[in-house]
Amino acid sequence: MTILVTGAAGFIGAYVCRQLQELGVRAVGLDNFNSYYDPQLKRDRIAALCPDTNIRTLDLTDRDGLAALFDEVKPTRVIHLAAQAGVRYSLENPHAYVDSNVVGFVNLLELCRHRGVQHLVYASSSSVYGDSAKPPFSEDQRIDRPRSLYAATKAANELMAHTYAHLYGLRATGLRFFTVYGAWGRPDMAPLLFSRAVLAGRPIDVFNHGKMRRDFTYIDDIVAGVLGALKHPPQDDPPHRVFNLGNHTPVELERFIAVIEQAAGKPAEKVYKPMQPGDMVETMADTARAKAAFGFEPVTPIDIGLPRVVAWCRDYFGDNA
Repeated sequence: MTILVTGAAGFIGAYVCRQLQELGVRAVGLDNFNSYYDPQLKRDRIAALCPDTNIRTLDLTDRDGLAALFDEVKPTRVIHLAAQAGVRYSLENPHAYVDSNVVGFVNLLELCRHRGVQHLVYASSSSVYGDSAKPPFSEDQRIDRPRSLYAATKAANELMAHTYAHLYGLRATGLRFFTVYGAWGRPDMAPLLFSRAVLAGRPIDVFNHGKMRRDFTYIDDIVAGVLGALKHPPQDDPPHRVFNLGNHTPVELERFIAVIEQAAGKPAEKVYKPMQPGDMVETMADTARAKAAFGFEPVTPIDIGLPRVVAWCRDYFGDNA
């Protein structure tokens, strides 16, 4: 068995590669090391988490390069985590999302189809629920009213994967991630943004005047869900399934900030602001389907996970970063 992991230098990708490495599974990664955030963090992440994983520098829009990699590596399964991420950035640079999340995804689907990949596990997002969802978010709810282009591209991924399952029998599993956090996380997301700012004594922007709730999911729980899904390819007709991977316990934003303050030993200077375009007021995962299918059961509350993030930020960036 050979597993191809796309987005291997990303936050979730590097942790998945580490777990595969520890399990002794042959994994090959790819990443384009783009500059959405500092590529040095990605390199340091790989060095710390999965130094022995073979990671190639390649963009999903490079059809010839991607085909050559498939022909060389001959993956039997693919974990597709590469994407242009971020809700707010999609308002500024929409073409990056179409290139990576739509064009790149079709390129990957075509190769999985033609090269006989047994199971494709791909990253979707809780953002797909948009304005249609009512907490707790269930996989059966509509996803046709996205609040951002990022969310629209992820919903499109699910539709495209379903189509390839229907037309060609490609077994595919989509995973809707709910605000994943942990050490070595993305620096554009609230857990790292807030932790670094509080440590450095900088103000933090608190949107919607703090009236927000998020289903924060610790990275170790997410990795367990990714690999659990990988081991259980869909047997449906067509063979495509979608699962929520979240903590199913939404946290008030003010409570989230308070845990960071306690871990940092400093108060936060909060600047209250209105709601940001594209954001959602609340996310909450119904994870019953994932639990029934492959035993998904998150175990890490923010009281344990967030202090680890603060400690890592202090170690990696320093108190004044």
